[in-house]
Amino acid sequence: MTAYILGHLNYWLIIAVMMIGMFTMMSSPNLMKKLAGLSVFQTAVILFYVSVGKVDGGTAPIITDVATRYANPLPQVLMLTAIVVGVATMALGFALVIRIKRAYESIEEDEIHQQIQKEELD
Repeated sequence: MTAYILGHLNYWLIIAVMMIGMFTMMSSPNLMKKLAGLSVFQTAVILFYVSVGKVDGGTAPIITDVATRYANPLPQVLMLTAIVVGVATMALGFALVIRIKRAYESIEEDEIHQQIQKEELD
């Protein structure tokens, strides 16, 4: 049982990083901390896909007489795309947080909700 757990240590570490990111997103009322948690969660997902795509003894997918096992390049290509999308998402998130800060003078969710409720009552 211990060999099984240690043999999959990278997966356990990825799950731990993923849960740290999710906990940060769910527990913090600060919008910047939520974006940081989202970034950590996304990084864990990217690490997971890259680690799944690794093949022991595999080479680049170039057909030769010497190589018999090939690594699939698709997970790495998809994760490069995910990184680009993640950077764009973070940029948009930061822009929205800046706009919210200007409009409500706060980036704390509780304070923003209170201000919105006050505006609705007035």
